[in-house]
Amino acid sequence: MRAPPAAASRSSPARAPPCSGQTPPAGNGAGRAVRGPGGRDGGGGRGGEPRVPQAAGRCSGPGGRSQRFSVPGPVGASGRTGLSRPLVGLSGLGLSRALRPPGRSSCGEGSPGSCPPQPGTAAASPGGRMASSPENNASLCDQKVTHSESPQGKKSQQAEEAIFYKNCRAAYLTVLKSSLENIKSKEQLRLVLQQAGRNPSQKTVNKYWTSQTTTLNFDDFCTILKEETPATRTELLEAFRKIDTDNTGYILHDELYKILTTKGEKMTLDEVSAITNLADFNCSGKLDYKKFCDLYIATSEQCCKTALEKLEIDGRLKRQQFGSQGETSTEGIMLPVLKPSPKISRKTDHKLAPTKGDSRTPSRPLSAQGCKASVSFTVSMGASSNRNTKLIEPHTIKEWQCAQSRGCFYLEEDGEIISHKYRLHIPQRSTVCITIKPLNLRQVEGKSCHWLSVDTALYVLKENETQENLQLVSFTEQQNKEMFGWKGELASGFYWLLPFTTGCRLKKVKTQITGEAKLVYRGEDSELALTKECRAVLLDIFETIDLDGNGLLSLEEYNFFELRTSGEKCDEEAWAVCKENFDMKKNELTRQGFLDLNLMEANDREGDPSDLWVTLLSLGYSKALEMTEACPFVIDIYAEKCKPRIKAIYLEAGSWQLNRAICKSVVNKGDAKVMDGCENIIVYTYRTGTRITSVIENKSENKVIIHVNNEQSKNCLSNRGLTVFAVEVAPKSMTVSQHVMPLNEQEEWLYNCVHSLLR
Repeated sequence: MRAPPAAASRSSPARAPPCSGQTPPAGNGAGRAVRGPGGRDGGGGRGGEPRVPQAAGRCSGPGGRSQRFSVPGPVGASGRTGLSRPLVGLSGLGLSRALRPPGRSSCGEGSPGSCPPQPGTAAASPGGRMASSPENNASLCDQKVTHSESPQGKKSQQAEEAIFYKNCRAAYLTVLKSSLENIKSKEQLRLVLQQAGRNPSQKTVNKYWTSQTTTLNFDDFCTILKEETPATRTELLEAFRKIDTDNTGYILHDELYKILTTKGEKMTLDEVSAITNLADFNCSGKLDYKKFCDLYIATSEQCCKTALEKLEIDGRLKRQQFGSQGETSTEGIMLPVLKPSPKISRKTDHKLAPTKGDSRTPSRPLSAQGCKASVSFTVSMGASSNRNTKLIEPHTIKEWQCAQSRGCFYLEEDGEIISHKYRLHIPQRSTVCITIKPLNLRQVEGKSCHWLSVDTALYVLKENETQENLQLVSFTEQQNKEMFGWKGELASGFYWLLPFTTGCRLKKVKTQITGEAKLVYRGEDSELALTKECRAVLLDIFETIDLDGNGLLSLEEYNFFELRTSGEKCDEEAWAVCKENFDMKKNELTRQGFLDLNLMEANDREGDPSDLWVTLLSLGYSKALEMTEACPFVIDIYAEKCKPRIKAIYLEAGSWQLNRAICKSVVNKGDAKVMDGCENIIVYTYRTGTRITSVIENKSENKVIIHVNNEQSKNCLSNRGLTVFAVEVAPKSMTVSQHVMPLNEQEEWLYNCVHSLLR
């Protein structure tokens, strides 16, 4: 029996699992593998090992599902540091900035946006935007000349700048949803500055937010942070010692009241009382300002740390807004420099001319002003009935030898998609036909079959000497209804089949919860039994995890199920225990045995179906027993001259090999356009009758930020979930920009996308 997830506390202890090799108590049968923390997060590691849970900043939620970590405000009373309002008095004593502890963040569902270009140092301009001056730019340059001009010094400088901008983005996204979103109020400006460990006085805020200011963008925010360095412990102590002339380490409350309510940015008596009532640094009518400074610094650091943790943890929104796909890293895919493609065409988008009379110097470098370089791609696509990529199967294919395997795409809590990965053996050179399509399970009247509309694809990679050295052969781009396939000749050897779905259709969707289906009931004899609906769903699950389709579950097949639902696996000894307690044939678990095994979970909890729900939820089912976050599929390999063999090896997220294969396929078969005035940026666009994929190649020595705009597209569905987002592309690399499909396949759809250079 599985141990319960961390968040679902239960009184009864976990039973000895069959995977432990221990014989269960009489009458209870063999238990299931012990469930690790977070339920589903443990499943599907390489080489049969559990996947590494995304533990940092995530916690188990009800039913074992992982809940997204939310950024708390600074520690202390009421979610703050204990200071009801930033201490802004004593401006004449230098405390107006130093004593402003970080305030509470609005903690929006921020997500990583574009990494900013390096801003100039700014002052408030009459137009409400940040403007730089020669003096300010000089001072910013002064900060940089401390680095050596050697390659090592430049590398160190770049590393420091990368850390700085990452911290900027982390703070910005605790208040705003995207770094493409602007700061719209003085209070928002104060909040983001506080989240970055700054504590601006009202005077400082007014310096950057004048009566003419309407918005500030992310670049402006970075510029302000360059100007407003955080207070150090030494600065804080020096400010307090101007009051504590006897250097006792304390300030009397009466004196503190007098100063804070009469000087600088005056505070009310209640606000000062909220400070002096805190036991952390107050005692006997005195404030221990050394302890206060320690708490201030610790809280400021915690604010920044928490913001960074959220930035790194929120993977789903990071992919949507920042351009990091589930199958790629933010660094992109490093590929050999390609020769100019003969298919490359040039698309000139006129540079944005400066507004007449506007002589302000933008806060971004020249290369990023108003997205100077851009390239657009427009294509009108017909309805699904007009598809011209039909899969033509040979007339004699029924006489060919066939191998088949099932598998499944599973949607993780953070939006990442994991699936089975396969190794294919072709004994001799032969013409083959490889297809993939959603698995057609039992259909129930009134229940949606969402998974049948999910797009599927297979990338075929040749194994050369080692499993790490894989070469793209082709992919399934031909189509016959919901089936995608490829026909060609393969030499003898081993190949990898990497399933892929764009994420356009298989994605997190907010649904109205109308109620929870009943899983178990007690009959007239008081014995626990599975409901008809639950039995049907478990039998569907059996069909999904029965990879070879022989109606039985082998130990290997069962372990994929266990890795997904519990993070554990069974060994041969434990499997023998299961054999003694559940119905098996030829050392494989039958459908009835599988049902009994799951019923045992509820029996062990005296009718509590919580563990059953963990299993169902981790396999993509909703509380209404509908499969909404999974897509089972079936792969068929036909070979004309030999018997192909296929075996599922892993259950994991998309690998760098898959991402590289996608990029290469788009480059090889898509149309390429070079950004006018930016020869090093090329956008490749590949299209079929039902999918468009774009890839960005950055041939330059520097990282670039590409702004992607789909606002003019019609009847389109992007895997990003957004019409406007930003993509970061590392130097000398490629990355997938987006996948787009028609929202309604029965109607025409217009793809209109503009890629613009931000940095």
